[in-house]
Amino acid sequence: MLPVRTPEKTYHTLDEIRLRKEELATDIQHDNEQFTSLWRSLFQPKQDSTKGEMIASLVTNSITAVDTFLLLRKLYNKYGRFFGKKKR
Repeated sequence: MLPVRTPEKTYHTLDEIRLRKEELATDIQHDNEQFTSLWRSLFQPKQDSTKGEMIASLVTNSITAVDTFLLLRKLYNKYGRFFGKKKR
């Protein structure tokens, strides 16, 4: 269970409450602007890449695919009995 937060400050007049309410509204608006900018930065469209960047990306993805294939083959040969392969 979460701890109960007690108010940090006691208010004696309605003006103090209104001031605090305005401060909180300003803080919420600021947090909302930060959240919105971070959210938009996540979903920015990719910029057009140059031919060199495209080739580098293709080579990187190809190396990753080959490395994954070799790793899976090695694991299957070593631990194939867990996948239904008969023991040698």
